[in-house]
Amino acid sequence: MRRTEPSLGRAVICVPARNEAEALPRLVRSLDAQVGSGDAARLRVVVLANNCTDGTAEVLRGMERNGDIPHLALRVIEARIAPPDAHVGTARRMALDAGADWLQRDGVADGVLISTDADAVAPADWVRANLAALEDAELVGGRLVIDGAARDPALDDLHRRIERYWAGVRTLEELLDPPPHDPAPRHGDHVAASLALRADLYRRIGGLPALACGEDNALVAKVRLQGGRVRHCPAVSIAVSDRATGRVEGGMATEMTRRVRVVAGLADYRLPSAAHWRALIARRRALRLAWDAEHGSEAALAGLGIAPDDIAAIDPAGCPNAIALVERVEARIGEGLPEPEFQPLDRVLTELDAMIAQIRHGAVARVA
Repeated sequence: MRRTEPSLGRAVICVPARNEAEALPRLVRSLDAQVGSGDAARLRVVVLANNCTDGTAEVLRGMERNGDIPHLALRVIEARIAPPDAHVGTARRMALDAGADWLQRDGVADGVLISTDADAVAPADWVRANLAALEDAELVGGRLVIDGAARDPALDDLHRRIERYWAGVRTLEELLDPPPHDPAPRHGDHVAASLALRADLYRRIGGLPALACGEDNALVAKVRLQGGRVRHCPAVSIAVSDRATGRVEGGMATEMTRRVRVVAGLADYRLPSAAHWRALIARRRALRLAWDAEHGSEAALAGLGIAPDDIAAIDPAGCPNAIALVERVEARIGEGLPEPEFQPLDRVLTELDAMIAQIRHGAVARVA
C-alpha cells in the first residue's frame, strides 16, 4: 500500500543566520519551491537573525512584501546575543525552540523540526523526503552535496576520494554489523545543514545543546541516548556551500579550507586506518549483543572489561534498546580502543578496498 504523501504543514524549517543577506535568499527560494507547497498548509520557516549588521532581516521581509515567497509562512526573529554565548549553537537552539513553540501554538500534534544552514540550497523534494524517512526513525540526517565543487577539478577529485573513504567505512559496517534501522544504501551525514526530528522528541530530550561547535552531533547523541533510531536515508540530500570562510571554527568552512590546502600541496589529508574501523565495528557489535545477552547485560559488559562503577553509571537495565546501551557506554568510557592511527587518504583507501574484498571472499568461501 502506498503511503499518503506527508503534508508540509507539519514541518518548520529552523535557520540560524548571521550576516547572510547574500546567501539566505537562495535557501528561502528553494524552500518556497518545495514539492507539496501548493497544499492548504504552508511550510513554516523560522530565521533567527542574530547580531546581523548587513540587513539580513530586511532582505527577507522585502522578499515577503514583494510576493517572492508566496508558499511560505516566514518568521524572522532578530536577536542580540552577547558573548560568550554569541555563537551558532545558541542561535540554532533559539531557532529550533521558536519552531517548536510555533507548532505548539498552532496545535500541530505531529510537528517536525528541520534544521538547516543559511548558505544551503534544498532540492524540491527535501522536506517531503525528510517527513517520509521520519516514519521509520526518530531522527533523519540528510546527505551533504558540496555546491560548486566542480569549479576546480582537483578539488572535486579530492571530494570524491573522501566520499569513497566514508562509503568504504559504511560498507565495512554493512558486512560486519549492519544496523537494521538504517539499511543500505545509506550515506553517513547527520549534521546541522539537514537534521529532522519530531518536535515532541526535541522537547523530551531537552533541546539542542547550545555549544559553540558540534551542537548537531551533540543533539544526535542525545537522541541515541534515548534509544532513538538515526536514519541516513539516500532520498534526503541538501546542497551546502563550499565557501572557505565560515562562522564556526571546526565547521564546514574549516573543512573546505583544509581541503583547499591539500589540493595546493600544503598538507596531507589523513584519516583513521581501516583496522581502526574494523575494531570499532566489532566493539560496537559486542556492546549491541550485550543488551539482551543470555546471562544479562551487566555480566556481558563486565566480560568486555567494563568496570563495575562504569556499569552502574551506564545503567544497562534502564536502556530501552541496544542503541541506547552503545551510546551510554561510549559517553561514559569512550570507544574503548587505542587512539586511531591517521594515514594518508590514498593509503587508507587501498587498505579499505583490500579489507572489504577479503571479508567478501571469506563470506563466499564459507557459503561454498
